[in-house]
Amino acid sequence: MTINWQETAAAIWQPKKQKLRPVQHLDSIDLKQLLGIEHQKKQLLSNTRRFLAGEPANNALLWGARGTGKSSLIKAVFNALKDQGLRLIEVDRDDLVDLPTIVDDIRSLPQRFILYCDDLSFGENERGYRHLKTVLEGSIERPPENVRLYATSNRRHLLPEAMQDNSGTRISDGEIHYGDAVEEKISLSDRFGLWLSFYAGSLEQYLTIVDSLFVGQNLDTEPLHEAALLFAAARASRSGRTAHQFYNQFTHQGKG
Repeated sequence: MTINWQETAAAIWQPKKQKLRPVQHLDSIDLKQLLGIEHQKKQLLSNTRRFLAGEPANNALLWGARGTGKSSLIKAVFNALKDQGLRLIEVDRDDLVDLPTIVDDIRSLPQRFILYCDDLSFGENERGYRHLKTVLEGSIERPPENVRLYATSNRRHLLPEAMQDNSGTRISDGEIHYGDAVEEKISLSDRFGLWLSFYAGSLEQYLTIVDSLFVGQNLDTEPLHEAALLFAAARASRSGRTAHQFYNQFTHQGKG
């Protein structure tokens, strides 16, 4: 089935069928729902607006701690701009070999596309990132002007970094010269012009997110915070994801 991008805002790549499936029910997350990442929101929104306007814009790598809003931010920016012609294609990490095929099918279209890859990272012996490099910088053919890649990862350099990789590093005239192994790993993330880092939130930020989820429910703050902190301690995480999981469980228990 050929996608009508005039009517379809987002699609998911299906590797077995070698085609895109239109998304019928979009995640409706809004930028206002994302708290504690104001700098990241401003940077990614600005970059995407420039991309839509045909101005210079970068591929973006959102990296950092789990559950801190990396994926949610990409989806929220898309939701904010999809009515202005922005389109989103989600591609799984294991399907990067198909990236050139996907790009070839959309490079001549009038719409502007974000290729979205969540939880992007590679094992020591994986070579799928080579297809990623082609899309990011092109080969003998320039990368398309109407496509940018937005990826999330827990790793800044996307590839595992071992102590032995530093064995070839040397200092010459006060400058650090990395060995081949390190250069290979850094070169991949360097192809993303926009790096946005996400860190585990503070206790105050976690409780602020919890409070925002329970607005209008007239609950006593002290017992709510106590329950939220116990929930976070059990998961060793005070992220926005944990706050939403607490909200889901608390609300379900209340109904029970």
